[in-house]
Amino acid sequence: MESNIDGFITYLRNTKKISENTEMSYRGDLMKAKRYMEEQGIRDVKKITSTNLNSYILHLEKNKFSTATISRNIASLKAFYSYLYKENIVRENAAETLRAPKIERKAPEILSVEETERLMEQPLGDNIKEIRDKAMLELLYATGIRVTELVSLKADDLNLKMGYIVCRDGERERVIPFGERAGEALARYLGEAREKMTSAAETEYLFVNCSGQAMSRQGFWKLVKLYAGKANITKDITPQTLRNSFVAHLLENGADWQTVLCRYKGYSPRI
Repeated sequence: MESNIDGFITYLRNTKKISENTEMSYRGDLMKAKRYMEEQGIRDVKKITSTNLNSYILHLEKNKFSTATISRNIASLKAFYSYLYKENIVRENAAETLRAPKIERKAPEILSVEETERLMEQPLGDNIKEIRDKAMLELLYATGIRVTELVSLKADDLNLKMGYIVCRDGERERVIPFGERAGEALARYLGEAREKMTSAAETEYLFVNCSGQAMSRQGFWKLVKLYAGKANITKDITPQTLRNSFVAHLLENGADWQTVLCRYKGYSPRI
């Protein structure tokens, strides 16, 4: 089954131009299903039936996986079996009858302006790590970009003088401005911290860890949790919380929905 998964990932990479994170998500979901099937004594993808797949979904439910995780796993299996059927690797699409559970959508967590200010004040800038962290937090909040986009920024994607960054998603790119506050934090990071953090390694990425390599999403998430704790914020805060807060605060300050969507989703404004 693993060779089939490899073929599927290669297909997605070459034809769908999926991102590295999406690729990892598909592979993780399918490898988890593979391990379950092997525990049931099934190693050939052609021998997996719809009953086997439904049994696997029940297994996820019994092990208290969230509805969102189960829905994602089902979507991965459906895409995988659609590929297998299209390539004549299987005679029937065993995932065709799988149905995703209904997801109870919670209202997104939003930080108040005062909570956001407290969070931004936590990296004091007493050392190079805190200088970097403040620049990352300020830029994320100032632009509303995704964390994946933040950690994927290259040094050349930043125009400090003109006050904008260039975000790339596949073949699409968008220019996003940032304000004076984020600019000051970025200028200090570039002037006082980044060169010291990259002295042992060359990298094209804008934000780096202490080894001089690109920051990871997980690494940045831990930083957000750390500073939220220091700011005595009791809400279940994630990097996404800053994006939600960015939108809410723009609207509170009178921005129209078209402007917000252009910034948040990367849409092109209508002329």
